[in-house]
Amino acid sequence: MKFVIATHNKGKIVEFRRILEPMGIEAVGAELSEAEETGTTFAENAFIKAQAACKETGLPAVADDSGLCVDYLDGAPGIYSARFAEPGKRRLTVLEKLQGVPKEKRGAHFVSAVCAVFPNGDKIEAEGKCYGLISRESRGENGFGYDSIFEQEGRTFGEMSAEEKDQRSHRGKAFGEFEEKLKQYLAKSQEEE
Repeated sequence: MKFVIATHNKGKIVEFRRILEPMGIEAVGAELSEAEETGTTFAENAFIKAQAACKETGLPAVADDSGLCVDYLDGAPGIYSARFAEPGKRRLTVLEKLQGVPKEKRGAHFVSAVCAVFPNGDKIEAEGKCYGLISRESRGENGFGYDSIFEQEGRTFGEMSAEEKDQRSHRGKAFGEFEEKLKQYLAKSQEEE
């Protein structure tokens, strides 16, 4: 089965392929128009992106909307994580806003809402979360986005291998749930044929 990945983020494309290919899904990129993310939740934005990509390509499309929610910042940047500050300054902006904040108040979590939309209008949705805290400085070269400032058990996602991050991360958890729902959907589709 072939899915188009509804994203322009190269880091996400690599991660999607790594997670989807063991499911027997050929994950392909495409030159897509930028869908306007007008949703008020991660799930709504994931659906908007997947639906737009499906309509544009005629292929089943999968998208996620994900972000970092920092307790001290009342859940910000949240759904605005990709637009929180100018590109290249997002991590630094979070670190600056938490300067001098003690460790016990640096709690944060990542959220990933995954949505697949099929040409017949069917959709599959899943969500994953992972909890940690914001480190005092950016550490590690792996991953992308806020990975190098999100810490679990003394290490940032930027310091973890791709496999270790997938086991712990919001996107890994969301895709685990997505895989189960996709298997059920495909089994049901075959029964109806």
